Amino acid sequence: MKKRFYKIYACLLVLTALQSCDKGFEALNTNPDASSTINGDYVFTKAQYDAVGNMITGLQGTMQYTTSYNDVAGWGSKYIFNQGTAPYAVFSSAYTKELNEMGEIVRAFEKDPALVNKLAIAKIWQVYCFSKVTDLYGDIPYKEAALGYVSSNYKPIYDSQQSIYTDLLAQLETAVGMFDATKTTFGAADMIYGGDLTKWKKFAYSLMLRMGMRMTKANSTLAETWVKKAIAGGVIRDDADLAKISYLASGQIINQNPLAYWMLNSDYILANGNSNPEGGKYDKVFIDYLKATNDPRLPVISVVYVNGKASNDPSIQKGMAHNIANTKPSDFVTYSEPNQNTLLKLSAPMLVLTNAEVNFYLAEAALRGWYTTETAANLYALGTRAALRQWSLYGSDGVISDANINAYVTAQALKTGTVAAQMEQIHTQFWVSVFPNSQEVFLNWRRTGYPALVPNNYAGNITGGQIFRRMLYPATEENLNAENYYKVVAAQGTNEFMTRIWLDKQ
Repeated sequence: MKKRFYKIYACLLVLTALQSCDKGFEALNTNPDASSTINGDYVFTKAQYDAVGNMITGLQGTMQYTTSYNDVAGWGSKYIFNQGTAPYAVFSSAYTKELNEMGEIVRAFEKDPALVNKLAIAKIWQVYCFSKVTDLYGDIPYKEAALGYVSSNYKPIYDSQQSIYTDLLAQLETAVGMFDATKTTFGAADMIYGGDLTKWKKFAYSLMLRMGMRMTKANSTLAETWVKKAIAGGVIRDDADLAKISYLASGQIINQNPLAYWMLNSDYILANGNSNPEGGKYDKVFIDYLKATNDPRLPVISVVYVNGKASNDPSIQKGMAHNIANTKPSDFVTYSEPNQNTLLKLSAPMLVLTNAEVNFYLAEAALRGWYTTETAANLYALGTRAALRQWSLYGSDGVISDANINAYVTAQALKTGTVAAQMEQIHTQFWVSVFPNSQEVFLNWRRTGYPALVPNNYAGNITGGQIFRRMLYPATEENLNAENYYKVVAAQGTNEFMTRIWLDKQ
């Protein structure tokens, strides 16, 4: 009996010891650098950086701004895709970064009525983030997107683009109605407007205008309704209200202009016109157009290296043909490339939505009879002027004199003629004026057909010698979300570059 008692007592001692050993485990297994609660301001800043930096850079070639003699690097201009991840990039990055971040922010801000302004701004930015993805891919995960951390839903369904657009536009309308001047808003955490509610309202209606115009092929009646709502709400018309993110020349990469960083590190960092690893230069189509129209932006954005020094002399600028077959031209150094003092500055801004873009949409709306307060000719001229002025945001080397602006605007005035001819002029100027935002220009080209670019029917291309209509879902969707992937392919069409999405309805 005594031995039995000792055994029981010994077991209790062991159990007690084990329990005491467990004390402190929770503290030891807690990451001191992590937080159990979300700081919405910090995450919002990150989501702004992530969304603006998430782009398909190859569309610079697709819109015939740039090209490369290298087949792999020049996939965007040659329609060849043998390796890499470029067509998947925006989709893959968005769901792990900005869309996930915005979901967390919205859920956090919804819990506190005092944060209604932050919630409204977050919802507007969330619309911007989702619109970028659906514009490129068509049907995408939407209602069940970014719920992996919340509900362990790792296989979201795909929503139709039509239903996504309907909901996104409704979200915009709701968000602008939520603003309350008596409540707190963002400060420095908002990299675009510093929490300014008036400017965010204009951004929301300008985004509504952009999205409304995006629907002109798919549903002209619906497009007209939303375009008129946007105009009535008040859109970006002044330089001071354009949406941009500013960057730093040094520090962490996330603080540097993502497009400049990509261009520098892929091709132009040695700045000698010859040692370009990916073989990139400006496209002949783009440079020829700028020279033919005496465009004052040419010396701002373009240089040719002469004896190792950059020259922005317009007379020597020369674009490279996009059909060069994987061999470096002997005169490679004589071709134009981006200006280190403007486009390639790591501190250059990224323009998100500008008064130039808005005025071109308004000019189209006037042609369609959807906006009768101003003439298409005047709106077109305002858009052109704004586009020329905005290069001053790149620093002193980007400043275009008033005399040169006036001369160009006068020479390029909207001509009288058919609506079709005027539409072509407006959206060809859009192509020049929204550069270097090739993704936005691609989406506008897909809708309007302007500028009337001649496709590059390069040997071995996979589009039948035609310009892309959409980007591709990543292979991970077929592998990890197979059931929903095959459903969306059955509904929308094959996961190929030439499959037309709802917005691109023929």
